Amino acid sequence: MDELKLYTYIAVFGTFALYFAIAWWARAGSTSDFYVAGGGITPLQNGMAIGADWMSAASFISMAGMIAFMGYGGSVFLMGWTGGYVLLALLLAPYMRKHGKFTVPEFIFDRYYSKTARVVAVACLIIASLTYIIGQMKGVGVAFSRFLEVDYALGLYIGMFVVWVYAVLGGMKGITYTQIAQYVVMIFAYTIPAVFISLQLTGNPIPQLGLGSTLADGSGMYLLDKLDLVVTDLGFKEYTTSNLGGGLNMFAYTMSLMIGTAGLPHVIMRFFTVPSVQAARASAGYALVFIGLLYTVAPAVGAMARLNLMNTIEPAAGQNLEYAERPQWFKDWEKTGLLKYEDKNGDGKIQYTADAATNEMVKVDRDIMVLANPAIANLPNWVIALVAAGGLAAALSTAAGLLLAISSSISHDLMKGILTPDMSEKNELLAGRVVMTIAIIVSGYLGLNPPGFAAGTVALAFGLAASSIFPALMMGIFSKKMSGKAAVAGMCSGIGITMLYVFQHKGIMFIPGTSFLGDMGKDWFFGISPNAFGSVGALVNFAVAFAVLKVTGPAPAHIQAMVENMRVPGNVSAAHDH
Repeated sequence: MDELKLYTYIAVFGTFALYFAIAWWARAGSTSDFYVAGGGITPLQNGMAIGADWMSAASFISMAGMIAFMGYGGSVFLMGWTGGYVLLALLLAPYMRKHGKFTVPEFIFDRYYSKTARVVAVACLIIASLTYIIGQMKGVGVAFSRFLEVDYALGLYIGMFVVWVYAVLGGMKGITYTQIAQYVVMIFAYTIPAVFISLQLTGNPIPQLGLGSTLADGSGMYLLDKLDLVVTDLGFKEYTTSNLGGGLNMFAYTMSLMIGTAGLPHVIMRFFTVPSVQAARASAGYALVFIGLLYTVAPAVGAMARLNLMNTIEPAAGQNLEYAERPQWFKDWEKTGLLKYEDKNGDGKIQYTADAATNEMVKVDRDIMVLANPAIANLPNWVIALVAAGGLAAALSTAAGLLLAISSSISHDLMKGILTPDMSEKNELLAGRVVMTIAIIVSGYLGLNPPGFAAGTVALAFGLAASSIFPALMMGIFSKKMSGKAAVAGMCSGIGITMLYVFQHKGIMFIPGTSFLGDMGKDWFFGISPNAFGSVGALVNFAVAFAVLKVTGPAPAHIQAMVENMRVPGNVSAAHDH
């Protein structure tokens, strides 16, 4: 066994053993443990767990890869995801924590006094969460297939088993403590290679500062100026000015990611695990710091990865790398099928250009950039192994949170809340575990056979949450008069028009390895891409809800009083009893 594979086995299976040990130690003994970890998590612990829940495979593996190839346009993901977190922390989490229920559909049931609203909320939650989980499963499969050199499907099965052990056994309690460990693994795995590469390229050990520094080669040229020069020489758009197809689409994309992020149920649930409203606010502050540690490094990782990739393939201006002399990392990624070369002119050299007719790098999957970056930069094998463990931690931590959101919405909201209200706590806990097992099997199947509409990006999941869940929560908290019928009409119309638009335009989705914008503008509503359409869906949701409210009349007086009480500063010690 070679040294890299040995280090990788130690890093990956060592962290898995840690997750299993934590799950056994923190196994859930009650529904309160299973859904909200008994409400006894400290703000600091919750902040780290939120950080891990937040930083999915999309954040860890894909985001820097998207920034690497989109340049400035990739900043929509930084702005959208972090901005959405601020929205969630300020506008939703404290009020929902004060109300004190376990799940998002349960809050919607209480606020809108309607079983129909609860069922619609469950449906919206499952659609958004399953779409999002496909991306996590792909991350697990990609990381396993490359680093352990196993088949993609086998890698996915191993990942499913690991999540099943600690999520089904521990519920929210096990997931929380596992996510704290996963955050530590992730942040070291992301920042250590970035520090090494920043030192190599600029002599500055702080990646955030290295991005704006001059190169260490004595040329006096700034890193971003050099990158602009390299990519424009090969016909690509200037790195520092490229965008996502015009101002309106970029604005809509950012807005969709922001409000979709604020409406994602698996993150909102985390605020129910702390003992008070004050602790919910504190954990939001801690989480922002923990998230910022990774998110502020991502632009540097993306830019430096792109520069290293270009310099490898074209070591000097006009000189192309001989294919026979390609480095080992190139050969390793070719085996996965995520990197493909085709010698179009028969000269045995690698031509990498923006012109599809002459470009011989026919596939460079953006998802490989973070995982391949340490090897491209010739970093030590233990660093490469650490990145593999970090990528898996990112995918598994978010997958667990999403699975719990799906499980609790079915076992707690549909079964206990509507279909069998007399179910005992023991049976509800069993139902939660059975449903989670089924959810893992379904999500694994979708990871192996991703539907066409979800092939492009997990941004679609944020659009679905943006158009359905976020408006319902906002109106529930800040509009006392909003009625149940109006909210149901808003949710159905918002998610309905978003899904209709996505399915209608699925042929021009944002597909990796092709044009980053698909067929720009073809039949797009005001030039807004399918992945950015959640913001339009949200506007439709708000408009329909307020129009129906005018016709059906306001919420009853006792509901308005409940909303008023929710908005008054105060405290509750634990989640309400059920």
